[in-house]
Amino acid sequence: MKGTLLVKNVKHLVTCDGDDRLLDGVDVFIRDGVIAGIGQEAGTLEAGTLESGTLESGTQESGTAEDVIDASNMVMYPGLINTHHHLYQTFSRNLPQVQNMELFPWLKTLYEIWKHVDEDVVCYSALTGMGELLKTGCTTCLDHHYVFPGSAGDGLLDAQFGAADALGIRFHATRGSMDLSVKDGGLPPDSVVQTVDQILKDSERAVKKFHDKSRYSMHQVALAPCSPFSVTGTLLKESAQLARELGVRLHTHLAETKDEERFTTERFGMRPLEYMESLGWMGEDVWFAHGIHFTEDELKRLAETGTGVAHCPISNMKLSSGVALVPKMLELGVPLGLAVDGSASNDGSNLLEEMRVAYLLHRLWWSRQAPSAYDILKIATRGSARVLGRDDLGQIAVGMAADFFLVDMNRMELTGAQFDPKSMLCTVGLKGSVDYTVVNGEIVVKEGRLVRVDEERTVEKANLAVRKYMGRSSCSLPL
Repeated sequence: MKGTLLVKNVKHLVTCDGDDRLLDGVDVFIRDGVIAGIGQEAGTLEAGTLESGTLESGTQESGTAEDVIDASNMVMYPGLINTHHHLYQTFSRNLPQVQNMELFPWLKTLYEIWKHVDEDVVCYSALTGMGELLKTGCTTCLDHHYVFPGSAGDGLLDAQFGAADALGIRFHATRGSMDLSVKDGGLPPDSVVQTVDQILKDSERAVKKFHDKSRYSMHQVALAPCSPFSVTGTLLKESAQLARELGVRLHTHLAETKDEERFTTERFGMRPLEYMESLGWMGEDVWFAHGIHFTEDELKRLAETGTGVAHCPISNMKLSSGVALVPKMLELGVPLGLAVDGSASNDGSNLLEEMRVAYLLHRLWWSRQAPSAYDILKIATRGSARVLGRDDLGQIAVGMAADFFLVDMNRMELTGAQFDPKSMLCTVGLKGSVDYTVVNGEIVVKEGRLVRVDEERTVEKANLAVRKYMGRSSCSLPL
């Protein structure tokens, strides 16, 4: 529902705009999902005096706001943007048998569970995973779903979009895919791979049904073959051709582990990035998840071509995959966003936590060369928006989508933390939910609670779906 919203008396507004402005004591007026005015008493001044003059001159807005938030004690931030996730993995978190594994054995073990994914699993894992994201300040989620068991039917992406719409989050889905099973030298079991023709046909269907390329769109779709070790070169090449015909973006995992590097070197005689470039996978419409094991020359190539990277620090740490060369990426201008990755390798969906871990990891690893706390916030906002090809998200400015969150400073855990609002989320961190999350101008989290769904009922149904799902697998776990 679009309308008007006034956020008044914002104590500190962290814009993440091109001038990195911090504004104090301002009002923000939103109309029809778009930021229409920012300034001192922006909701009551004549519109002609507002920033950029985007409202009709001579009109008064004070009496027209359908919703008002008093932000006198609050810091306002642009909505966080998650550039890589596997929401279905929410239902296979904290499993004891995989806690000490690295990526390849971890995947092989979990595929025996994931091959039982169905619409219920996808629906309720999306509701709970994206619900957690919203409660922790994320307003846009990109999900990489690539497990399509033959028994699951054709409605898995439909279930994800339904969950996103129920919550009110801005959602980018990928039509992921795998066509290289164990018998052909890949990692996934036969039951979750598809033929190239099946994949391309359903990819085109998904784009035509869900992709909205308009400014401020709530739904977008990208094409995303899973990884070099679970898909064929034919699928990668034809997916790239189809994506460009349809005008959508391309995404996959790359340079995540040394095992992957050995796989492409032994099988194709090329390092992972060289292999992907040979198949047409470079350019401003492409971004890779992880990007840990790129050389400096490869990073220069990414920067030259505008090819992006989704940085997933917690997953990289848990799976012992390595530490990405983030300072060098920033120095070279590689498009860089932040991501939580799959819930089973994280084990959560919290970009606030991801930001703080990213800040601390790189401080430990790179010392004075590490990105600042505010740099990390910009990676999770403006950087992530660029990676997803969105110029309407990632900052708080007139004409941008009204996606933001608010944090009340009058919390015990933030006492004494008021000296640098731009850095606070990474240096101090936020333990718990934000106070408000607004997406497309609509309040979707209020006082730390989801507005559009019944949290208790959703959790109850999700736990029933988890028990049913795990009961289909051969793993013996306490349910």
